Amino acid sequence: MNRNLVLKSLSFSLIAMLLTSCGGKGRDYKNSSRATGWSINDRDGGFQANTDYKEQEAAPGLVFIEGGTFTMGQVQDDVMHDWNNTPNQQHVQSFYMDETEVTNLMYLEYLDYLKKVFPPEEANYRNIYYGALPDTLVWRNRLGFNETMTENYLRHPAYARYPVVGVSWIQAVEFGNWRTNRYNEFVLEEEGYTQKGAKYNVDAESTFDTYTYLQSPSLTYGGQDDVIRGGRASAQREKANTPKSNPNNPGGSVEAKDIYVQMKDGIISTTKYRLPTEAEWEYAALGLVGIREYNAYRGRKKYPWDGAYTRSGNRKTRGDQLANFKQGDGDYGGIAGWSDDNADITAEIKSYEPNDYGLYDMAGNVSEWVADVYRPIVDDEYNDFNYYRGNVYTKNAINEDGTVKVLTTADIVFDTLDNGKIVARNLPGEILQVPVTEDDTYLRTQFSDSDNRNFRDGDKQSSRYYQSFSDASANDRMYDSPINKISAGENGMNKEYDKANNRTTLIDDEVRVYKGGSWRDREYWLDPAQRRYLPQSMATDDIGFRNAMSRVGSKATKNKTPRN
Repeated sequence: MNRNLVLKSLSFSLIAMLLTSCGGKGRDYKNSSRATGWSINDRDGGFQANTDYKEQEAAPGLVFIEGGTFTMGQVQDDVMHDWNNTPNQQHVQSFYMDETEVTNLMYLEYLDYLKKVFPPEEANYRNIYYGALPDTLVWRNRLGFNETMTENYLRHPAYARYPVVGVSWIQAVEFGNWRTNRYNEFVLEEEGYTQKGAKYNVDAESTFDTYTYLQSPSLTYGGQDDVIRGGRASAQREKANTPKSNPNNPGGSVEAKDIYVQMKDGIISTTKYRLPTEAEWEYAALGLVGIREYNAYRGRKKYPWDGAYTRSGNRKTRGDQLANFKQGDGDYGGIAGWSDDNADITAEIKSYEPNDYGLYDMAGNVSEWVADVYRPIVDDEYNDFNYYRGNVYTKNAINEDGTVKVLTTADIVFDTLDNGKIVARNLPGEILQVPVTEDDTYLRTQFSDSDNRNFRDGDKQSSRYYQSFSDASANDRMYDSPINKISAGENGMNKEYDKANNRTTLIDDEVRVYKGGSWRDREYWLDPAQRRYLPQSMATDDIGFRNAMSRVGSKATKNKTPRN
């Protein structure tokens, strides 16, 4: 009896202690704000937030790349003597990257969408579709018979799972923008926020754009309210967020609040498919995680795979090449019946083993565009975190009434590239972007201009017009690259090549880095640290691309415990 009394006393004491620790009056703060004590997600109103968010899911085609520190550059052979990849230590945040290169089939889906939504038969839309078409003539060679690839490579199903080529850097960027919108459009429909089948019933005046939806959702899908709010979850949210009564309007209808998906809900992706930065691409290609020992790397890696050779040492595949590249003059695939790499042009995706991050063909097959503007140096003295050269900061254009300016079919801007190709710089449904101004950068320490491509752009040796103690004139340029002129004429485009014979470089603000060796390249270019450049408007038969996506939230996908 006494023992039971003691147990009851202990139980009451424990309960009292718990109540005291929760605020002294037994108040439950589990679902309350740590700032105010107010309830979060209260049915009667107040602040609403997603308190059950777990972590970002990998979007279609992507694999997770945990960020870390690595030595960028560190080329073991520099027979070209470029001196443009001096070793420097960089840190890259966690991100996602395409498991494989973007394939012909993936790009055909993009072309099919553009053709249906922006019919090329209509003059106003013609260059949207034609501007996105890959250049199939890249396969032609003055002394080579390659018409089979010219006529079949992009569209024939035999090449569906081969990497797309003939795509310029500009086209690759636009593909990523399109892919972002289609993915988020799919998510909203699957989660029940938009009308079922909405993604199939759009035209040029009723398209969906992710950032328009986040900032002005009623203007997406051409303002069709039954489509934007036509899903099951949307109806439930509207019911839950409609006040039961309105003292100022008894018996009248009351507008629901917070009925659209917002960034704070974490339902759609607020980071987009994009080209990886050079640092991200090189870090992912190396896959150093495979040679990590605690908090250090066991030596250096020359290729995406372990070891110093391009041939397999595995007993079953011994002697086979580990990537698709040119092994010598006139040797693109080995002897018939004993093919070294099982390919002569590009190879089907996943034909070779992935690296330690699960990424395929990070060496060989096709070289790949990355986001960066090319410069002969990587300025690690200024920044060693998420290094990237190419930032051009913009902001939303605002109408006189304070709303964002959403582009219509009459606002499409076309740009004529230096090679004569016409591309669309924006599409209907997007928010118009304008450069940031001095007012936006006033008293900021981290940036002062909209265009930062030339920031800390070299030294006396790399500057033809360098002037140490006075400002250079507006016409002086850092690099003496050709200036090809193109203009509209009565009979089409007037094209004028730069015929000056004193040009010394191709480098300017319109050239982009591409990485990795291709089926046309020797072993030397398989090293992930090697870097080359090409004007962003040009395309070749050996450059493709893959997309990346930034990660929001934690660095890792699983909890870690310290060791030793």
